[in-house]
Amino acid sequence: MTHVDGNAAPVDLFTRDLSAATATCAACGQTGPVATVMVYESVGTVLRCPACDAVLLRVVRTGTTTCLDMQGIRALRWQSAA
Repeated sequence: MTHVDGNAAPVDLFTRDLSAATATCAACGQTGPVATVMVYESVGTVLRCPACDAVLLRVVRTGTTTCLDMQGIRALRWQSAA
């Protein structure tokens, strides 16, 4: 299965651009821009850590419901504009 980069992450879930955020993987501790994660799309969307391949975030949309699982992200941060 091929993947695209984190710029394809479902950005409508957050009021700020998710691909501009920095995430810390709960599995390996790697911290980096969400824009660099691996995004897989099928029935839902799965974001995986580029360092250890652990699942960071899952999104599934069914009808009017959106389910978000972020247990693979220890921290999610956005840098404030100066």
